[in-house]
Amino acid sequence: MNKHVIVVGGGIAGLSAGVYAKKCGFDVTILESHSVAGGNCTSWRRDGYLFEGGMHWLTGTKGGDPINKLWRHIGALDDSVKIYESEPFYQYGYNGTRIKLHRNVDMTMWHLAEHFPKDYGALRLLAEAIRRVSKLYIPVRDLRGVKVTKKSQIPLALAAQALATKSMLSAYANVSLEAYLEKFKHSGLRDILSFFYNEESGFLPFLYTFGTLTRGDGGFPDGGSLPFVQRIVDTLESLGGKLLLNRPVDRVIVENGRAVGVTAAGQLLNADAVIIASDTMMIDQLFDIPPVSPGLDAMRRETKPTMCTQIALGINADLKDYPERYIFKLPEPIKLAEQIHEYLNFYNYAGDPAYSPPGKTAMTIHLIGDSYDFWAEAKNEGHYAQEKQKIANKVIAAIEGQVSEAKGNVEVVDVATPLTYERYCGNWKGSWMTEMADIKVKAYPQVIDGLGALYLAGQRLMPPGGLPVALMTGRQAVQHLCKDTDTLFVSEE
Repeated sequence: MNKHVIVVGGGIAGLSAGVYAKKCGFDVTILESHSVAGGNCTSWRRDGYLFEGGMHWLTGTKGGDPINKLWRHIGALDDSVKIYESEPFYQYGYNGTRIKLHRNVDMTMWHLAEHFPKDYGALRLLAEAIRRVSKLYIPVRDLRGVKVTKKSQIPLALAAQALATKSMLSAYANVSLEAYLEKFKHSGLRDILSFFYNEESGFLPFLYTFGTLTRGDGGFPDGGSLPFVQRIVDTLESLGGKLLLNRPVDRVIVENGRAVGVTAAGQLLNADAVIIASDTMMIDQLFDIPPVSPGLDAMRRETKPTMCTQIALGINADLKDYPERYIFKLPEPIKLAEQIHEYLNFYNYAGDPAYSPPGKTAMTIHLIGDSYDFWAEAKNEGHYAQEKQKIANKVIAAIEGQVSEAKGNVEVVDVATPLTYERYCGNWKGSWMTEMADIKVKAYPQVIDGLGALYLAGQRLMPPGGLPVALMTGRQAVQHLCKDTDTLFVSEE
């Protein structure tokens, strides 16, 4: 009889763990608290519009890359899935001109040099940094001591490149915005770069994003989050795995130092092993006696959440002539909680019929920052809806100032705060990633000393998180399971 594994959480980490475990011969039941699987990889419908709430571009769309092989292994991607690569990737509105940031770094820098010729030297240095980062990619490692059908190999060239770029990355991570902008003469170029600066991690996200694009990765799978998740669910169920929705787990049952099952809705479900794929920042609530672990303590101490308030608009106008991703500086900054937003960027889905009725446009705008306490206080004091309407009105006014066709044509408004993501996705403070404030990317343990048959997975276990980390930790949790049970791990082809 096959060993039975219960997976707590049906996000990308849980689904990937479920598929890997099934392919390795285990019986699998995934318990998901929400009515749909996917966790943060999600979208929702409002009055004929589909608003993308989780995926905006994906690492691992480039064929042959290690992460692409993992996505294919769990069924998320295959040859039938169309990958869109929007070009240019971003456009920035400056004095009536659209400055273009292409996927190809050389195209981007030549375009910027045409507009800002006095900054050619500084642009060349930035382009070289992006080229160097483009040679980095996320390696896929096998757990030491696990038996595998095909061993993953980490090229020596990748390790050498990572070592060679370490000091450069540190400089871009630790530089202040003011110090870096001093390198550039033109105010318009300084404005563009200011948008991409992060207080915690400097220009690292900018380098990694455009390095990924320059490498030929970072596309957008047709239809976005929902069909992406459904393909994984279909793979799981075709293998005989079970996904139970609307089934929040109350407790993990531990006997004699081993996980032996869970309780969900008052029902005891026995298991030979448990994989917790819900947010590891919140796992204490799953135990009568919270687990003690130096790894968990370090994760809690070091994690800084990345939060977003998303304003989604359904616009009764066809905006195909506008960029898919557009950045502009606000005439008057928008304040949300303690954050001052001087720029807005919108995602324009007019070109994708899956997101809006014919002749109409779904648009999303993100206000990134720690606004959790602000929204929690508004909810507790009874003015949550009013605050959502206030911020929506400010954003709509800003969008109408840039997109004349939107004026008077916004017919659907949907505001998702960190509390929304917390409620539906079960993630800590509604945060969908972790700030990477240091280039020393740390992976936290996926096992807890003293607790057998229990494994952790999820994007919180390796900053900055996101979908690829969720995928890889789901895979690695199953490698731990296979090692402990002397089971052959079925690798990717």
